[in-house]
Amino acid sequence: MTDIVDRATRSRMMSGIRGRDTKPEIIVRKYLHAQGLRYRIAPKDLPGKPDIVLPKYHTVVFVHGCFWHRHPGCRYAATPASNRDFWQIKFKQNLARDIRVRSQLAKHGWKVLIVWECEVSTERLQWLVSEIRSIHQP
Repeated sequence: MTDIVDRATRSRMMSGIRGRDTKPEIIVRKYLHAQGLRYRIAPKDLPGKPDIVLPKYHTVVFVHGCFWHRHPGCRYAATPASNRDFWQIKFKQNLARDIRVRSQLAKHGWKVLIVWECEVSTERLQWLVSEIRSIHQP
């Protein structure tokens, strides 16, 4: 199957995808702030540059895009029909990096929480806040 747009258009579309400050990230950050939780954004001194870091709770939050991080069973995690080999390699590398980063953070005592972009809802954000607050504070 071929792509519905030409290579130049697809390249332009893909280059416009943000790596940080995405709509789901901003929603999560605003909710955490409204709940009185304070955080740092994407510090470069931690493996994987987590989207949100709550130093007081020694917790990091990744807001994963379903497509890029392959949310199991999610309709947004579809593999493009064109250039399948490229995409399968790309997704495999992303998943391996996710596992490596979570392992490195856990080894250094960080609790890692993940929120999927399709799950950014009040219910899921309430769960996130309760998970963070349940962590013993130093």
